[in-house]
Amino acid sequence: MENAFERLIEEYSGIVYRCAYSHCLNRADAEDIMQQVFLRYYEKQPVFRDREHEKAWFLKVAIDMSRDLRKSGWKSSTHSLAEDIPEEEFTDELLDTVEIWGTVEKLPHNYRTVIWLYYMEGYSVSEIAVIMKRKSSTIRTWMARARKKLKEMLE
Repeated sequence: MENAFERLIEEYSGIVYRCAYSHCLNRADAEDIMQQVFLRYYEKQPVFRDREHEKAWFLKVAIDMSRDLRKSGWKSSTHSLAEDIPEEEFTDELLDTVEIWGTVEKLPHNYRTVIWLYYMEGYSVSEIAVIMKRKSSTIRTWMARARKKLKEMLE
């Protein structure tokens, strides 16, 4: 049991943290959410069909907890992704990435979530629809609107 739990933490802690950070844009909040997700797993001990179902469960719980934090009124102030990277580590490629993801951070929550799940985690539209409990057509619409808004913001 303990080895299985350690495997899950090792395998999913990065994904859960990035997911939480992409929603709350704050390191401390993302770390708290990550701990809460693994605590929920430990308490509930859900049974998964396969590894994809397992990964989707962790992402869904992280998204739900991030949304709950945003709604709670206790949401702490946010800061730019660029603030987390020491100045000497900036390269042209990294600057482009920070600019793009800094712009993604400014998108509305649902748009930011679908962009992150699609591009960073590699989920298909239908998988995102299941995770977010929405129709595939809604996800496709959000993706199109998010891309259009990103293009406008980056020009």
